[in-house]
Amino acid sequence: MKILNVSAGSLSLSLCEQFSRIKFLVFSFFAMQPSQTTLNSRAYTNRISLVLFLVHMVVVVGLFGFLIFKGIQGLIVASESVKRKEKKVLMHYLPQVEAASLLSISLAFAWQKAVREWPIFMVHFILWSSFLLSLSAGILLICFQKPPTDGLGVCFIAFAVGNGLYACWVTQRIGFCCKVLVKSLEPVSKFPGLNQPIYWMLGAGFVWMSLWIFAVVGALNFYFPPLIIVALVLSLAWTAEVMRNVANLTVSRVIALYYLRGMQSNIQFCFQRALTRNLGSASLGSLFVPAIEALRVVARALNLLEGEDEFMFCCAHCCLRVMDSIFRNGNGWAYVQIAAYGKGFVKASQDTWELFKQQEMEAIVDSDITSSICFLTGVCSGFICVIVVAAWTAKVHQTYTATVSLLAFFIGYLMVGGHILINPTLFDSFSVQFSSYDQFNLINCYHGAPDQDCHGSTTCLRELLLRLLCRES
Repeated sequence: MKILNVSAGSLSLSLCEQFSRIKFLVFSFFAMQPSQTTLNSRAYTNRISLVLFLVHMVVVVGLFGFLIFKGIQGLIVASESVKRKEKKVLMHYLPQVEAASLLSISLAFAWQKAVREWPIFMVHFILWSSFLLSLSAGILLICFQKPPTDGLGVCFIAFAVGNGLYACWVTQRIGFCCKVLVKSLEPVSKFPGLNQPIYWMLGAGFVWMSLWIFAVVGALNFYFPPLIIVALVLSLAWTAEVMRNVANLTVSRVIALYYLRGMQSNIQFCFQRALTRNLGSASLGSLFVPAIEALRVVARALNLLEGEDEFMFCCAHCCLRVMDSIFRNGNGWAYVQIAAYGKGFVKASQDTWELFKQQEMEAIVDSDITSSICFLTGVCSGFICVIVVAAWTAKVHQTYTATVSLLAFFIGYLMVGGHILINPTLFDSFSVQFSSYDQFNLINCYHGAPDQDCHGSTTCLRELLLRLLCRES
């Protein structure tokens, strides 16, 4: 097997773009058999979910317009009591929430820059600052001595305890994560335009968030405000996740063509493709993947806590097997093959996991903590927004403190975790450790060139990954 120097050039991208690039490099190593799947599929993927998402967007836009109209109507033609209520909400609710939105966008760019500049420090900083910030936010809310803020503060402190335990539990894996993160951020920028999809999504997210906030204010002047607000929250979560995955698909497509064909594709064309042909898969994955991955984490935690109790042993193993089975049919790895080959979400998930099984990579995939780091980055931003907004609201109108604090956390998390950090995994990051393989030999190998030891390359890759993982554990 030839081990050659790759002049990978330079890739100083945003964190999400780096991981998307690395993600496809992994699949280039694994998919080293000839494939009949075209890279230029023109079919629309997952059409039912595409139609469902588009109908949802039409309904939400109409609802936004109606609720904003109701809010304006309440200020102009309603009774004096309603007018006073509307003005109070606008004065003591709207400024803080808009400030949280602006703060979260600033934090998104700050996190992105900091992780690129100081990756090792930031891994440790994010793990422990999420614990300290959640604890601080909880204590601050309890200090206001109101039942709603006390309840929310207790929840934040409970999260802080769990976060601290998790940070202690993954201590042995931090060195492993830092090494692959540093390696993944080494190359300098070769695709400067790859930042554009992230910026577009951030701008669109801010505009959508602003409209959403006005719609929430209008919902207070309509029937069943709690139900409408819950529906708006669920809609916002789904929309933010779809926007994140559209950016992910865009970058994955660019990198797919670069590594498989050695070509630099048009960023805008890939973005247009993600927004049209692959939007159905992004919608379907956004609806199920976060829940599937969260439930799988819970099942694995139960499996660790089973102890000697036979009933707990059976339940834990049953839950874990069920979630592993579901995970094979729906996981975040699918987006790479969706972007490259135009596969449907379920088919892409199944094929991807089958590749991992064939190469015996499940242990490495399950050792991922980079996705947790990305999640905790969003959590940190959410709690920073909570601390700022809670202190502000308590000063001007303490009655709204709990509600505005919870909303600020939600906005801070979505704007950072949902738009900047695109679901990286440990294996995505780690693949760049092996960029010493010549990329053009890799392309030839993928297409079945006889002079390439493809199986030897993947075997060596797997052994090196496992060796370093064991050393760090």
